[in-house]
Amino acid sequence: MYKKVVESVDYLKTKISSSPKIGIILGSGLGALVDSIENKVEIDYEDIPNFPLATVEGHGGKLIFGEINNKEVVCLSGRFHFYEGYTMKEVTFPVYVFKVLGVENIIVTNSCGGINTELSPGSLMIIDDFINLMGTNPLIGKNDERFGPRFPDMTEPYSYELINKAKEVADSLNIKYSEGVYAGFFGPYYETRAEIRMIGRMGADAVGMSTVPETIVANHLGMKVFGVSCITNMATGIQKMKHSHANVVDVANKASANLCTWIEAFIAKI
Repeated sequence: MYKKVVESVDYLKTKISSSPKIGIILGSGLGALVDSIENKVEIDYEDIPNFPLATVEGHGGKLIFGEINNKEVVCLSGRFHFYEGYTMKEVTFPVYVFKVLGVENIIVTNSCGGINTELSPGSLMIIDDFINLMGTNPLIGKNDERFGPRFPDMTEPYSYELINKAKEVADSLNIKYSEGVYAGFFGPYYETRAEIRMIGRMGADAVGMSTVPETIVANHLGMKVFGVSCITNMATGIQKMKHSHANVVDVANKASANLCTWIEAFIAKI
C-alpha cells in the first residue's frame, strides 16, 4: 500500500509544482466548486498509477490542482464508493495520496438523505459525527505505522476548530446551515423504511453512501476533517415520492451555489 501511494505521488509531482495543504472531496452533483479553482492542472484518474476510476453519474474523474482564494488546493472531482465493488483501501486510496502530498486539512462534501425532519431538500448540514453502518472499515488488516497508529482515536472525527471557522464564515455570508450526525450506509440501494427508522433511532440526522471511509482514514493519518452534507431528498418513509439518482444530482446542482460560496470563503480562513 505504501509503495503504491508513493508511486502515485511521484507521478503527480512530475505534473505539478504546487504543495497543497488543503484537500477537497466532492460529492454527487457538487462539482461546481471546480469552476472556482484558478491556475488549474487537471490530471485524469486513468493516468495516475494505482488510482481507481469513478463510475457514478454526477462524479467527475479528475484530480485537480490549483488555487482558491490564493490557497493551494487539490480536489478529487469524483469520489469512489464501496458499492462500486472497490475495496475499502481502494475507496480511500486518494486520501493516502493527499497525505503523502502534504495535505493537512480535508474538506469532504456529499449529497445525502435527510432523516431529521427539521432538514429539507437543498439544505446544508455540517457533519459533527458519524455512524459507520457499512459493515467494515478501511483500517482492517495489517497496520502500517508510517501512516498512523493501530488504534486511532475518533473523539473528534470532524475538527472542532474547522467547524467553528466554517460557522463563522457561514454566519458572515448569511448562509443557513444545521449540524448533525451522518450515517454511512453501504448501498447502492436507497434504504428501506424500516432501515431509516432504525438509523434515526441510532441518532443519525442524515444518511448517505460515502464520506465515512475517507473520514476514518484522514483521522488515522492525522489530518483535520471538515464535512458538509447537501440534503438532496428526505429518506424513505419520510419522503412521499420514490427516490432517483437523477433527482439527487439535480437538487445538489441547485444547492451548490451556496455551498461553493461557503467553501471558497472558508478555504481563505484555513
